[in-house]
Amino acid sequence: MSAPAILVFDSGLGGLTVFREIAAVRPDARLIYAADDAAFPYGQIPEAELAGRIVAVMADLIATHGPDLVVIACNTASTLVLPQLRARFSVPFVGTVPAIKPACAASVSKRVSVLGTEATVSREYTRALMREFGNGSDITLVGSARLAGFAEAELRGEPAADTAIAAEITPCFVDEGGRRTDTIVFACTHYPLLVDRFTRLAPWPVTWIDPAPAIARRVVDLLGPATKDAAVRARILFTSGASPSPALATTLAGFGFAPAPAGQFDTPSVST
Repeated sequence: MSAPAILVFDSGLGGLTVFREIAAVRPDARLIYAADDAAFPYGQIPEAELAGRIVAVMADLIATHGPDLVVIACNTASTLVLPQLRARFSVPFVGTVPAIKPACAASVSKRVSVLGTEATVSREYTRALMREFGNGSDITLVGSARLAGFAEAELRGEPAADTAIAAEITPCFVDEGGRRTDTIVFACTHYPLLVDRFTRLAPWPVTWIDPAPAIARRVVDLLGPATKDAAVRARILFTSGASPSPALATTLAGFGFAPAPAGQFDTPSVST
């Protein structure tokens, strides 16, 4: 049996946090990572326009690479267009949505924050999850317009200042009525890239909920476990066609992406 092809898709490089979990459980698969960096960040694009773009880009990726499974490693895209993708294409999709259910179930103080992009935390999909799975918790929604960009800059060796990051996460920490926030949900796949800095800058310790391990488990549920030992050697695609900087290329190599013989990563433009 040939190894399955798994396509991981995000607006930028945040989905690498999901990719590395999938690569850990299916290193034998043909792994493709597609970053729609030509349209990053998604939160600044009107919803109808963004939905049309994602469907068009996905059509091109599926036609070109023939994946056996697609992981939408982006909360904004998943909460907006996942039903359309499943209706349009026969390939199975695994989405990424805020992990509100496990966070609220695990919280001891019953004070939980959801840290995402402005688009994700404002969407009705997120509020429906809160109503269904809140489990009596007080949930604070915190939308950041800057953290995804900070995460991308971190990967390129250009870290943001501590004060800038602290300002974005401070609203997550609520201390009222004798109860403090004890659990914070990452509702953007970029944010785990900054978790070490979040932990250092947090006013008190909390549990950070990263959806990536659960997504990887779902991939195994659908495709089965790895069939042989293998070293990850994946392809990475950028819709802008831009080549990574030397610093980013080094970072990507740590995720298992090998440069092409000419020293450039695979960066074809994806038409929409």
